Amino acid sequence: MERIASLIQTDLYHVPCVCEKCGGVMIFQGIGEYHCEDCGTVAFDDYGKVRGYIEEHRGANAMEIENAVGVSQRTIRQLLREGRLEVAEGSRTFLHCELCGKPVRSGKFCPDCETKAHRSLEEKQREMLNKVKNMQGFGLNETGDEGQKRFVRDNG
Repeated sequence: MERIASLIQTDLYHVPCVCEKCGGVMIFQGIGEYHCEDCGTVAFDDYGKVRGYIEEHRGANAMEIENAVGVSQRTIRQLLREGRLEVAEGSRTFLHCELCGKPVRSGKFCPDCETKAHRSLEEKQREMLNKVKNMQGFGLNETGDEGQKRFVRDNG
Protein backbone atom coordinates (compact mmCIF):
# COMPACT_ATOMS: atom_id res chain seq x y z
CA MET A 1 0.00 0.00 0.00
CA GLU A 2 2.87 2.40 0.79
CA ARG A 3 4.35 1.73 -2.65
CA ILE A 4 1.09 2.81 -4.33
CA ALA A 5 0.90 5.95 -2.19
CA SER A 6 4.50 6.85 -3.05
CA LEU A 7 3.80 6.39 -6.78
CA ILE A 8 0.77 8.66 -6.57
CA GLN A 9 2.64 11.36 -4.65
CA THR A 10 5.59 11.42 -7.09
CA ASP A 11 3.23 12.66 -9.79
CA LEU A 12 4.66 15.05 -12.38
CA TYR A 13 2.58 18.00 -11.17
CA HIS A 14 2.65 17.26 -7.44
CA VAL A 15 -1.04 16.48 -7.10
CA PRO A 16 -2.04 16.59 -3.43
CA CYS A 17 -3.61 13.21 -2.58
CA VAL A 18 -3.52 13.37 1.20
CA CYS A 19 -4.44 16.37 3.33
CA GLU A 20 -1.41 17.79 5.14
CA LYS A 21 -3.57 18.88 8.11
CA CYS A 22 -5.71 15.84 8.89
CA GLY A 23 -4.58 13.04 6.54
CA GLY A 24 -7.92 12.98 4.70
CA VAL A 25 -8.36 12.35 0.99
CA MET A 26 -8.04 15.35 -1.34
CA ILE A 27 -10.83 15.64 -3.93
CA PHE A 28 -10.24 17.35 -7.29
CA GLN A 29 -12.41 20.46 -7.72
CA GLY A 30 -11.07 21.69 -11.08
CA ILE A 31 -8.34 23.99 -12.40
CA GLY A 32 -5.64 22.46 -10.19
CA GLU A 33 -7.64 22.88 -6.96
CA TYR A 34 -8.24 20.12 -4.39
CA HIS A 35 -10.35 20.08 -1.20
CA CYS A 36 -9.99 17.72 1.73
CA GLU A 37 -13.14 15.63 2.12
CA ASP A 38 -12.75 15.65 5.93
CA CYS A 39 -11.62 19.13 7.01
CA GLY A 40 -12.15 21.18 3.83
CA THR A 41 -8.53 22.33 3.50
CA VAL A 42 -7.77 23.69 0.03
CA ALA A 43 -4.54 22.75 -1.79
CA PHE A 44 -3.27 23.21 -5.34
CA ASP A 45 -1.17 21.12 -7.71
CA ASP A 46 1.60 22.79 -9.74
CA TYR A 47 -0.80 23.82 -12.49
CA GLY A 48 -3.16 25.46 -9.98
CA LYS A 49 -0.29 27.35 -8.33
CA VAL A 50 1.07 28.65 -11.64
CA ARG A 51 -2.33 29.57 -13.02
CA GLY A 52 -3.29 31.40 -9.81
CA TYR A 53 -0.07 33.39 -9.85
CA ILE A 54 -0.44 34.28 -13.54
CA GLU A 55 -4.02 35.49 -12.99
CA GLU A 56 -2.78 37.93 -10.34
CA HIS A 57 0.49 38.86 -12.10
CA ARG A 58 -0.19 39.02 -15.83
CA GLY A 59 2.94 38.87 -17.97
CA ALA A 60 5.09 37.20 -15.29
CA ASN A 61 7.95 35.19 -16.71
CA ALA A 62 8.90 31.62 -15.73
CA MET A 63 11.66 32.73 -13.35
CA GLU A 64 9.31 35.06 -11.46
CA ILE A 65 6.71 32.32 -11.22
CA GLU A 66 9.29 29.79 -10.00
CA ASN A 67 10.52 32.17 -7.31
CA ALA A 68 7.00 33.05 -6.17
CA VAL A 69 5.25 29.66 -6.07
CA GLY A 70 8.11 27.14 -6.12
CA VAL A 71 7.16 25.38 -9.36
CA SER A 72 10.22 24.70 -11.53
CA GLN A 73 10.71 26.39 -14.87
CA ARG A 74 10.92 22.92 -16.42
CA THR A 75 7.40 22.12 -15.18
CA ILE A 76 6.15 25.49 -16.43
CA ARG A 77 7.61 24.75 -19.89
CA GLN A 78 5.92 21.33 -19.82
CA LEU A 79 2.57 22.98 -19.02
CA LEU A 80 3.10 25.33 -21.97
CA ARG A 81 4.01 22.45 -24.30
CA GLU A 82 0.88 20.54 -23.22
CA GLY A 83 -1.24 23.57 -24.07
CA ARG A 84 -2.45 24.02 -20.48
CA LEU A 85 -0.87 27.49 -20.32
CA GLU A 86 0.04 29.98 -23.01
CA VAL A 87 2.63 32.72 -23.33
CA ALA A 88 1.09 36.17 -22.85
CA GLU A 89 0.48 38.17 -26.02
CA GLY A 90 3.20 40.74 -26.58
CA SER A 91 5.68 38.80 -24.46
CA ARG A 92 9.33 38.77 -25.52
CA THR A 93 9.47 35.11 -24.55
CA PHE A 94 7.96 32.49 -26.80
CA LEU A 95 8.13 28.82 -27.71
CA HIS A 96 9.14 27.41 -31.08
CA CYS A 97 7.30 24.90 -33.26
CA GLU A 98 9.09 21.56 -32.98
CA LEU A 99 8.82 21.00 -36.74
CA CYS A 100 9.38 24.32 -38.51
CA GLY A 101 10.72 26.60 -35.74
CA LYS A 102 8.03 29.32 -35.98
CA PRO A 103 7.14 31.03 -32.70
CA VAL A 104 4.11 29.58 -30.89
CA ARG A 105 2.32 30.71 -27.72
CA SER A 106 1.29 27.26 -26.55
CA GLY A 107 1.70 23.61 -27.52
CA LYS A 108 4.35 21.86 -29.57
CA PHE A 109 3.40 22.90 -33.10
CA CYS A 110 2.32 25.97 -35.06
CA PRO A 111 -1.20 25.74 -36.56
CA ASP A 112 0.14 24.75 -40.01
CA CYS A 113 2.36 21.95 -38.70
CA GLU A 114 -0.36 20.73 -36.33
CA THR A 115 -2.74 20.40 -39.29
CA LYS A 116 -0.08 18.49 -41.25
CA ALA A 117 0.60 16.22 -38.28
CA HIS A 118 -3.11 15.43 -37.83
CA ARG A 119 -3.53 14.70 -41.54
CA SER A 120 -0.51 12.41 -41.47
CA LEU A 121 -1.87 10.57 -38.44
CA GLU A 122 -5.30 10.19 -40.08
CA GLU A 123 -3.65 8.81 -43.23
CA LYS A 124 -1.69 6.24 -41.18
CA GLN A 125 -4.90 5.21 -39.42
CA ARG A 126 -6.67 4.78 -42.78
CA GLU A 127 -3.78 2.63 -44.06
CA MET A 128 -3.93 0.43 -40.94
CA LEU A 129 -7.69 0.08 -41.27
CA ASN A 130 -7.34 -0.95 -44.92
CA LYS A 131 -4.69 -3.54 -44.00
CA VAL A 132 -6.99 -5.00 -41.35
CA LYS A 133 -9.92 -5.09 -43.79
CA ASN A 134 -7.76 -6.82 -46.41
CA MET A 135 -6.56 -9.39 -43.88
CA GLN A 136 -10.11 -10.16 -42.73
CA GLY A 137 -11.24 -10.90 -46.28
CA PHE A 138 -8.23 -13.07 -47.16
CA GLY A 139 -9.16 -16.52 -48.41
CA LEU A 140 -12.86 -15.87 -49.08
CA ASN A 141 -14.25 -16.06 -52.58
CA GLU A 142 -15.93 -13.04 -54.10
CA THR A 143 -19.39 -13.94 -52.82
CA GLY A 144 -18.10 -14.26 -49.27
CA ASP A 145 -19.32 -17.84 -48.82
CA GLU A 146 -17.46 -19.50 -46.01
CA GLY A 147 -16.51 -23.17 -46.12
CA GLN A 148 -16.31 -23.33 -49.90
CA LYS A 149 -13.22 -24.44 -51.77
CA ARG A 150 -10.89 -21.57 -52.41
CA PHE A 151 -9.15 -23.16 -55.35
CA VAL A 152 -10.40 -25.54 -57.97
CA ARG A 153 -7.91 -27.67 -59.89
CA ASP A 154 -8.22 -27.81 -63.60
CA ASN A 155 -7.50 -31.44 -64.48
CA GLY A 156 -8.10 -30.85 -68.11
